[in-house]
Amino acid sequence: MSFFKFISFKVLMPLFYDLGKLKKLKEKKVVFVEISAPVMTDSFSLLYEKFSGEFDTEVSFLHNGSVTSAAYLKNSLKLLFQVADAKYVFINEASNVLSAVRLREGSSVIQTWHGCGAFKKFGFSTAELSWGVSLSEMEKYPYYKNLSLVTVSSPECIKAYKDAMRVDEDIIRPTGVSRTDYYFRKKSDILAKRRFEELFPEAGGYKVILFAPTFRGTQKEAVSVELDYRKLKGALSDRFVLVIKEHPFVREKAWIPEDCYGFARDLTGEMSIEELMLRADICVTDYSSLIFEYSLLLRPMIFYAPDLEKYYDERGFYYSYEELTPGPVTRTMDELIAAVKDFDRGFDERQVKEFRDRFMGSCDGNSTERIYDAVLNL
Repeated sequence: MSFFKFISFKVLMPLFYDLGKLKKLKEKKVVFVEISAPVMTDSFSLLYEKFSGEFDTEVSFLHNGSVTSAAYLKNSLKLLFQVADAKYVFINEASNVLSAVRLREGSSVIQTWHGCGAFKKFGFSTAELSWGVSLSEMEKYPYYKNLSLVTVSSPECIKAYKDAMRVDEDIIRPTGVSRTDYYFRKKSDILAKRRFEELFPEAGGYKVILFAPTFRGTQKEAVSVELDYRKLKGALSDRFVLVIKEHPFVREKAWIPEDCYGFARDLTGEMSIEELMLRADICVTDYSSLIFEYSLLLRPMIFYAPDLEKYYDERGFYYSYEELTPGPVTRTMDELIAAVKDFDRGFDERQVKEFRDRFMGSCDGNSTERIYDAVLNL
């Protein structure tokens, strides 16, 4: 496997990119690269819409984590030949493919990242942790090379991204995150409410709890945290309904007992996380960066962290978890139930607002426009 990786990244990928550089650079060509997702994600949709007006836009999919090594290599070689004559290349995850080549003069790679804020450690920040790749491996096959611009949600986040990517601070810009513009569009709330009512009509008249955890394990074998749906129903169904939104890496839907179906529903495949956050009255999560986006709505958050110590050891955080979280931290089902019942009295809007201003200060509905201007001024 190590020989295959060496040949792939050190020989074949640079070769195909150099062959592509024989083509004339196209000043109006923009390629959006989805590293893992099989469809264009919300990280790109508004940017794609913006650039499509003036540029020739294309989308490429690497399918990392969902295809064989041979198929991934084939996708990578095809991508490198495709982007070799592009003026701008957008990515939203770490990419050792685009980092394996000597970037063409006149071409720029823009990293918009898929998460807001700075919460869980990633990149070089996890090099010595069990979750991350070893430092020697990251240096041999880098993930953050060739970046021309990194966009983040506020000035507070710059240091974390600098440490994680080991890039010059000058290329990290607090432009805001493009997809957050969605929350500032008036029709977004109306459409989300309409879609939710169609899918979950039993929820009418109840407060909506959104449970949206991050994944555990590796990308290929990602699993979610489990809930006791019957216990939650027995304690909360008089006032609340529960909606589950799994992380995109988690392939199996949550198993909800039939007798809980009127109380709990997994809408992972039916609604986007943005739509569900707009509809939710309370967001319950663990270590997901969606808390930064949800803070834009100034609504209650509750944290369910039954495996916090393990997560500290395996992944870690840029800030103290207990000090960062703008809401109660619970460790058991009983604690979670108590926090939900007390959500209206326990909600500290000032705390959430301070959190929002600190980590999402550049997200004001105009992030896409700022990123567009920053790219054109590279």
